[in-house]
This record gives sequence, C-alpha cells and structure tokens, in this order.
Amino acid sequence: MAETLISPGVLTRENDISFIAPAAVEAGAAILGPTVKGPVEDPTLVTSYGQYQRIFGVTFESGSTKQEYLTSLAVKSYFNQGGGSVLVTRVASGSYSVGSSTDITAATGSLNNPFTLETVGKGSIFNNSTGASDAGSENSDGSLKSGSADNLRYEISNIQNGTGTFTLTVRRGDDSAKNKVILETFNDLSLDPNSGNYIERVVGNQTKSKTTDGDGNVYIQTTGEFVNQSNFVRISAVNNQTLNYVGTDGLTVGSDNSNISYSGSLPVAQSGSFHGATGTNGNAGDKYFGDITNTDTQGLVGANYVDSISLLGNKDEYAFNIISAPGLIYDFGTHKTQLDSIISLAETRGDTIAVIDLEQYGATVSNVTAAASTVNSSFTATYWPWLQTQSSTGKNVWIPASVVIPGVYAFTDNAAAPWFAPAGLTRGGISDVIQAERKLTRTQRDTLYNANVNPIATFPGAGISVFGQKTLQKKKSALDRVNVRRLLIELKKFVNDVSRTLVFEQNTINTRNNFLSQVNPFLESVVQRQGLYAFRIVMDESNNTADVIDRNQLIGQIFIQPAKTVEFIVLDFTIEPTGATFTA
Repeated sequence: MAETLISPGVLTRENDISFIAPAAVEAGAAILGPTVKGPVEDPTLVTSYGQYQRIFGVTFESGSTKQEYLTSLAVKSYFNQGGGSVLVTRVASGSYSVGSSTDITAATGSLNNPFTLETVGKGSIFNNSTGASDAGSENSDGSLKSGSADNLRYEISNIQNGTGTFTLTVRRGDDSAKNKVILETFNDLSLDPNSGNYIERVVGNQTKSKTTDGDGNVYIQTTGEFVNQSNFVRISAVNNQTLNYVGTDGLTVGSDNSNISYSGSLPVAQSGSFHGATGTNGNAGDKYFGDITNTDTQGLVGANYVDSISLLGNKDEYAFNIISAPGLIYDFGTHKTQLDSIISLAETRGDTIAVIDLEQYGATVSNVTAAASTVNSSFTATYWPWLQTQSSTGKNVWIPASVVIPGVYAFTDNAAAPWFAPAGLTRGGISDVIQAERKLTRTQRDTLYNANVNPIATFPGAGISVFGQKTLQKKKSALDRVNVRRLLIELKKFVNDVSRTLVFEQNTINTRNNFLSQVNPFLESVVQRQGLYAFRIVMDESNNTADVIDRNQLIGQIFIQPAKTVEFIVLDFTIEPTGATFTA
C-alpha cells in the first residue's frame, strides 16, 4: 500500500526503469550434410570454424584431387559473416564404427592393456595402421605408414612411478617423431579410480549412439559416467579394478602410504595408432559439391538424411533458428521428401526457418518459379541463383544459396536484430563469393519475387546482395516476410521462456503480474528497437475466469503490430519551367 504524507516530510520512492533488453539471439544455424570425419548422426555444437575443422575435417581426396563438401563451405561462410554457433549433423551412408587402440602395453604383464582408447569420430579414416597387432606401423622417422592429417595417433609419456601418473597426448596421424603435431594433451593421468585425475574422469568415457524407441522415435542415447573432455578420443576401458600398491622396499603396503611405487599399474612410454574403424563417406566413393543429381548428393541419397532430420525435431534438446541442408534440391524427387520433412520440422518446432534450394545449377527462372509454386510455408525461404566461391583447395566452385544465406541471417542479427530484413545493401551483402551464376535483370527479379523467390542481385560497385525477403507462404499476410516470421520466433521464444518459470505457480494476480512485469518491458524494448509499432497484452479476469482457473490454466493474449520494411521507394521528379519559384 502506498504511503500517504500527512505531516511535512520527505518521501523517498524507487522507480526502476533500468530494464535491459536481452541481446539478439545468435543465429544458431543447424546444418546437415556429409563431412570428412566426426560423429555420425549426432548433432554437435561448434562455436568456431577451427573447432569444426578439428572435429569434422575439411578436405578429402577424391580420385586424384582434393575436394571439400558443401557442409564445410556452409559452416565457414556462417562464421565468416559473424555467426556465433552451428549445430552440425554429419550425414553418412551405411554402417560406421570407431577406431580402437588395441596395442597399449603395460609396465608389467599383469594389466595386459592398462586402458583402451577409442576415437570419438567414426569411419575408416581413423584407421592409420596396417594391422591390429601393429603398434603404429611407423616409418624410420616416426611417421605412420598410412597416416594422414585426418587420422589420429596417441602418445604416452612422462611416466611417474612415484605418483602413478602419466601424460596422454593426441597427435595428428601425418606427423613424425621429429615434427609432432599435438592436438590435445592430458597431464598427470591416473589409473586409480579414487584419484581426482582418474583417466576416465579427465578424458571422458561417454558414447553417443542413435537409438530408436518402441514408438519409432529417434534419439541420441548417451552411456558412460564421465563427460568427454577430448574432442578426439574417449576411454573405452580401464584395466585397474585392483591396484597393486608396492612400497619401495618391495613389500605390499596400504594405499595410504606415501612412499609407494605404482610401476605395476602403469603403461610404458609409447606411441600408437587406431584400428578397426569401418565406414566410408559415400555410397560409391568420396564425392563432393559437384556430384548433385536426382538420385545422389555428394555421395549420399536422400534417405540417408531421414534420421538426422528426426533428431533435430526435439526443440527441448537442440536450439537453433535456421536450418539448411546444402546439396538437397527440392525439384529432385528423391530429395523433395527430405526437404518436405525439414519444412515440416520447422513448422512443428515453430522456432526456426528452413532455407532450401529449389533447383540445380544451370536452371532457368521459369524452372525456379515453377518449383516455388509447389511450396507453401511461412517457415521456409528460398534464394537464387547459385554463387561461386573459393574452396579450401584453392578452386573456384559453384554453390547453392543455402550455403551462404544462414550467414546473412547471422550478420543481420549482429548488425541490427532478427526482425530487420536480412536483405539489401546494408545487411544483405554476401561475403566470400566471387560471382553469381546469373546477373539478374529487373524483370527477372520481379518475376522471382512475385513467386516468393528471393533474388540474389549483382549491382555495379555494390557487390552481390540478397534483394528479397519473402517466405514461401502463398497467402498475402505479414508472415509472407522473413523479418516478420523471425520477429514472431524471437517474441515467442522470450514469452515461452518467461512462461516456463510460472508453471506450477499459484494461479493468482501475483503470478499474472509477474508475467506482465517481464513481458511488457521486453515488448516495449522491441518497439524502441523498431521491431513493433505497438502491442497489447490481456491477462486478467476477463480471460482468466473461474472456469479457466479450475482447469489449471493461465491464459494470456498478446496483440502485436509488426513493423513493416521499406521494399518499394517511389520518387517523383517534376520539371518546372525556367523562372518558377520554389517554395520553402
């Protein structure tokens, strides 16, 4: 209750207007497709292109040349344009398995293999030795006979008998004893499960595998006690259940004795490799960006994407607001089914936009508009034509627009906000591209835009820019624009996050006020940041009647007027006769 002044005095009040609007959510793109290596069908968050390189690789040998997948080009473009994080899902064909270190030896024969390493990534690329019994297949210079940059090897060093500790180093498979390329180092490891430096605790022992439950739902099942701290390996087994503590005098002593030799419970200094991994990148050998046909895409078929798409449907586990699968073409019958699934995923989640490609390289404007007429979704956008960029191999290659558009969205988020159009010369510029497949005329841009296809335009002196921001919704409404759809995504996300904290609270006016006190300032901040013209929230007795409360419901109605973008500028020039007077 407000205090009332009766006698003369000073009343001190507080009015908190310091609400800080949350920063725009990072684009958080989800990108699906083949990679050189890494986890298979396990959505993995990467926060830099360097991290992507370490986990998924970049280039591979295809015949006599080096190639790069569209997935790698898409992730690179995203980070180059300011993106903060990417959820990468490696799509593969057939059965894949990890490589194992079957050749680690112990200081004594009692332990056999003191511990066993496994690669986190799957595929035959991790086999860098000729046989399971061959401890590294090393050449005279210490390099692996079949090693490559994408292979792995391990090294055990710094054995300390007094403390029972050692160092594990993960190295590149193409290095040598004189030129080591170290990827990770773990110091002071112990085989004692009671130690804070226990090897499974420090390195990690978890595995992730795609699993289908009895209802047909696909999910990632995690086993193992300790989260993997290594990007490359995990501990699959430790032969240490009974440690033999021996004092320096040779007599058995208690584990609490400080004068102990652990020599019988340690590995020996050594380097080795991994064996037994299976799986190849594609159906018929390694393929790349140029291999996109009606039945094939970069060595995969459309059906290879099914489970990966299903996994990303769980919005409680995976958060992103853009999804693309470069290499899938909507007009190809065998690809259409999977892209329809991606569109359905975006609509069901309600928090992401699917960026899809309609046609192969070399298509015509009429081909593209015809394909666009078969899609109807405000959660989907498409862009055309194809673009040329330079791959990591130094080659100039042609890529579909879905490779670079997520990066344009990310740039817009950083430069302005998600409710600003990711288009135009200010925010729609596309970095790292050389030229467009077609330099569109004004008439061609008009035809494309009328069909809800966003043109990529080339302007003299201004470079290459996205010059459209329509969704593929056929109905004329505010949601046929990308900026409005993304505005709704941001608003719903914030309101849902606030609402989630109120579940199981008492259905009282205090709870309603709690909601309003958080949502009103946020929406007001969106108005100030040019996302809305106006808004209104109704959450009171008018929509929360006794009947509603008895059903354990809390109802709120939010009315918004989204800010519209300027897409058409009309300038009238009038030529007046000489001697005319201009009024101020």
